[in-house]
Amino acid sequence: MTTGELSAEQERISFLHARLDRERAAARAGLDAALRDRHEQRWQREVAVRTLSERVSRLEVADEGLCFGRIDDAGGGRTYVGRVGLFDEEDDYEPLLTDWRAPAARPFYTATAANPEGITRRRHFRVRGRVLEGIHDDDLHVTSETLLAALDAPRSGAMRDIVATIQAEQDEVIRLPHRGILVIEGGPGTGKTAVALHRVAYLLYTRRERLSRQGVLVVGPNPGFLRYIGEVLPSLGETDVVFATPGELFPGVRTDREDSPELQALKGDLAAVDLLRAAVADREELPAEPVPVELTDVTVPLTAPLVARARQVARDSGLRHNEAGSVFHRALVDVLVRPAVDLIGEDLPGLAEDVRHELVRSPDLARAAAALWPVLTPEQLLADLYGGRCLALGRPELLRADPRAWTVSDVPLLDEAAELLGTDGERERRAARERREAVEYAQGVLHVVDTDAEIDEEELRAVDLVNAEWLADRHTPPDYRVTAERAAADREWTYGHVVVDEAQELSAMDWRVLARRSPNRSMTVVGDLAQRQAAAGARSWHEVLDRYAPDRWRYRRLTVNYRTPAPIMACAARALAEVDPGAVPPTSVRDGEPPVEVTGADPESFRPDEGTFAVIGVDGPLTPRAAKGLEFDVVVVLDPERMDPAERYVALTRATRRLVVVRT
Repeated sequence: MTTGELSAEQERISFLHARLDRERAAARAGLDAALRDRHEQRWQREVAVRTLSERVSRLEVADEGLCFGRIDDAGGGRTYVGRVGLFDEEDDYEPLLTDWRAPAARPFYTATAANPEGITRRRHFRVRGRVLEGIHDDDLHVTSETLLAALDAPRSGAMRDIVATIQAEQDEVIRLPHRGILVIEGGPGTGKTAVALHRVAYLLYTRRERLSRQGVLVVGPNPGFLRYIGEVLPSLGETDVVFATPGELFPGVRTDREDSPELQALKGDLAAVDLLRAAVADREELPAEPVPVELTDVTVPLTAPLVARARQVARDSGLRHNEAGSVFHRALVDVLVRPAVDLIGEDLPGLAEDVRHELVRSPDLARAAAALWPVLTPEQLLADLYGGRCLALGRPELLRADPRAWTVSDVPLLDEAAELLGTDGERERRAARERREAVEYAQGVLHVVDTDAEIDEEELRAVDLVNAEWLADRHTPPDYRVTAERAAADREWTYGHVVVDEAQELSAMDWRVLARRSPNRSMTVVGDLAQRQAAAGARSWHEVLDRYAPDRWRYRRLTVNYRTPAPIMACAARALAEVDPGAVPPTSVRDGEPPVEVTGADPESFRPDEGTFAVIGVDGPLTPRAAKGLEFDVVVVLDPERMDPAERYVALTRATRRLVVVRT
């Protein structure tokens, strides 16, 4: 590489950074102006603020690795590839830098010596900050110098994006046009998580209008894993994403407590739906003794047979429990009218209707209805179930001292309970009534203004500028939360796309939650059945996905291991054979030192001077389950024989450079 070439490419990179600075300053200025603007209609202002906020966010993170390569085609054209797209507004928006997600950038990842796709050269830039430190022109083979250099580099505490080193096998999955569920399976180190996240970035780029409006949900196994991957999408300029563990999928509940394997299996099975239905039905009670309902002339007893008739009417309504409460109350009124008239002993004209009106307003009857058919929250239903009502339902194993000590396995049950209970409807009815009254009042104001004013026909009138809905909403504070913030707080939010990592660990009940969050079944499912550890986890993808999208899911397998050196993978393959004798381990692209086995050594003595380090053991600082999806330069595994084969396979495949096995 000549000094002249390096200097020319540095000039190009400096030019692109200057253009980025200019566009970023313009976006910030536009956002500031939109926030100060009080003349635009509120909806226009909200749209402008949200659009400019997203653009500022994307441009803010583009500095690092702004331009990482270039491709030259047979016709003499050059395409610079980078983190975002930049265009020349003065030259018919000619691309100055092509976004890595754009179709024009695809040959940068997919061209090979066997199929160059019209590319004569692929050039990689090694950049630190804004300084070009080196250039490498590769021969279009997978194990290029740039890729191996990136793989050999020490790790940090966070997953790096792979945008500059995406390989053809990975790129095919990232850009797959399938709109349903895509399953990405691969052994440790195949980059399946990174591929899934880059697929999200690609989908947000190609389907931005819909996905930015609905957002993307990324579900990971534990908070540590989400922290590890959390910077990948923001580094690619994508912020319309909610990150959550299975223990955080019900708003208001955040838990990492685990049940015993037996309880996980019980709560994770679809039979839990019937258990919850029984728990709801158990709260639709009959009185043990007649309840006196005092009227003006008589006191009428509300007996169990009368309540049973009213209860059946409410159940037959097809409404959910809380929503059927008003039906139950009206049915109680209906069944009590005749007994009350009979007790009065006179069949006067209009008497039955008078009795009905009095029953409707009866505080005794209202209290009875509330007690026999209570409004319930999901938390209350489950707390009561775990606090003792489980005994009557024949499930004593659910009894626990602290009924509200939520576990991860409780979250899908809370979500299911919310579906069964619904809302009481009163808040919604009150809000709708207040909104209707506000609009009617605003219409009246506009009518008065319009009819009282003497305005020429060609002049603008108030009703030409303002409608009643806008006027009614003028005192409602605008919601400037980004999509991700609004989505995370709303249990009924449906996402444009859902990513599920370590999906083999999810129970059948977990999948019901995710199906509600993704009614369009646009999902990327990432996992490895050989690494399953959860008692209620998936044993086959067909078993899980044929239930929710029988004709709308596709399967892709990644086969190349970019993380684990070959000698370490050979050691881990023995554990894999115990999990599944027919499984084929992924092929490592890197060589390295073989694992070291010692007895009675201090794990800390193996901590490297640089890079990341972990000690994994059944009782160690990091358990195999908590280590899932993570990688470290040096890993010490304590007593692997104490782990089951799946745990051992996970533990032995976390190291990127050195593996030490310590037996005590």
